[in-house]
Amino acid sequence: MNEYNVLSFLESSAEKHPDRVAFKDKDEAIDYNNLLTRSQKIAFVIRKNANLELFEKNKPVAVFIDRNIRSLQLFLAVVYSGNFYVPIDPTLPIDRIQAMLDTLQPVCCISATKRKLPVEADSFDSLLEQSEEIGDDYLESIKKIREFAIDTDPVYAIFTSGTTGVPKSVIVSHRSVIDLVHRFAESFPFPELPVFANQAPFDFDVSVKDIYNSLNLGGTVVIVPKSYFVMPAALFPYLEENNVNVLIWAVSALRIVQNFKLFDACVPDSISLVMFSGEIMPVKCLNYLMDYWKDATFVNLYGPTEITCNCSSYIIKDRLNDTDSIPIGKSFANTEMLLINPDTMQRIRKAGEKGEICVKGSCLALGYYRNSQQTEKAFVQDPEVTAYQDLMYRTGDIGYYDESGNFYYAGRSDHQIKHMGHRIEMGEIETVVNALDEIKMACAVYKESKEMIYLFYSAEAECDDIIIKQIRKYLPSYMLPNKFVYLHTLPMNAHDKIDRKKLAELEDI
Repeated sequence: MNEYNVLSFLESSAEKHPDRVAFKDKDEAIDYNNLLTRSQKIAFVIRKNANLELFEKNKPVAVFIDRNIRSLQLFLAVVYSGNFYVPIDPTLPIDRIQAMLDTLQPVCCISATKRKLPVEADSFDSLLEQSEEIGDDYLESIKKIREFAIDTDPVYAIFTSGTTGVPKSVIVSHRSVIDLVHRFAESFPFPELPVFANQAPFDFDVSVKDIYNSLNLGGTVVIVPKSYFVMPAALFPYLEENNVNVLIWAVSALRIVQNFKLFDACVPDSISLVMFSGEIMPVKCLNYLMDYWKDATFVNLYGPTEITCNCSSYIIKDRLNDTDSIPIGKSFANTEMLLINPDTMQRIRKAGEKGEICVKGSCLALGYYRNSQQTEKAFVQDPEVTAYQDLMYRTGDIGYYDESGNFYYAGRSDHQIKHMGHRIEMGEIETVVNALDEIKMACAVYKESKEMIYLFYSAEAECDDIIIKQIRKYLPSYMLPNKFVYLHTLPMNAHDKIDRKKLAELEDI
């Protein structure tokens, strides 16, 4: 099949496995055949309601999401309509939602949630009801829309935080998603009938891997209720009940498994593939998981939203020491990762020397929607190529590679500080502290106004002395935090990452 549109994945699986469940949540499920028909019909309604002419395409459609399969059906319907979807969490502050809508200027808003919204939006039920009243006219319309499609058309846009306080919308093409899906299919041992347990919110790009890898493989996406990660007693029974065998989860979600000792109650023995990303995985947590899922393949993934989820991977073969760093591995095929000196913009080719990680290839996003200034700042010309345009994305991540060519993540450029005359990576402190059995989670923050390193941590009880002993064992004295702050839990942002900004704003305790 000539794949230049992500809908090819759905159409192929619907032809091969029409009765197989495609998406499932706690309340309902939909098979591939019905998913295909429903998505196409709702697409027809979306175009009609938005008053789009035949040749109009690539317009943003805001989708107010919920943790349900209705959100996913609306995503695919938007793509069938010839436009791109933008997931918006309705629980965000109203001012932030309005800032997103001001950036987007969407052609229409649709909703998969029953929550009250700050704007008018066509509900899923309304769209479905309208779609059931149309005849077969939609088929000809869908066919014509597809005839105008090219692989550089956008498929979705996801908002990320902006340094100016205004959220940025990363817009990604069909070509980039198709490239990602093919790289996953050829690189990792997916089971014959994959069942993905979706953990990531749909406005977070980790969920893209669940959706499109599953559609390509004819698999099933089972949406895990958010409450199961807050009160996780029901989490593993839910995975067992649904025969889940693939986890593509944020590190923070897998840490819940360890922190709550979920294996003490049951061990879902169907898990065969565990992939993680988003933050540095503490080795002690990884070893804990590997002790119970002995036959599973574990993969460390790396990559920001701007390069379509991931650009490198490392398959963990053996247990590591608790203070070891897990490589982010080597770049996928059709992708190039390189290091540059951010001061000179020259490439770094020496193993062990740190630099900013940059990425090139079909994985690159189209940029930031209606934000050319930020786009030109992040997507820049490869300084070694002067004869033609050859863009690379500056991740802002600091890394290095070893003699075998495996890359390592060494922290954010904006997490590197100058303290007492020394350059210090906050991530290095966190790696050492997170190796302690007593620690659930730790985060190092530099308060520039006080010229002090703060270490925030959660544990069963305060253990400053144990932490100090650990740091002194592995790190130089100038990296010892000036202040330790014990919290029952660390604040998390909407994407289940430690909220460093909130920690930095905490007053002295």
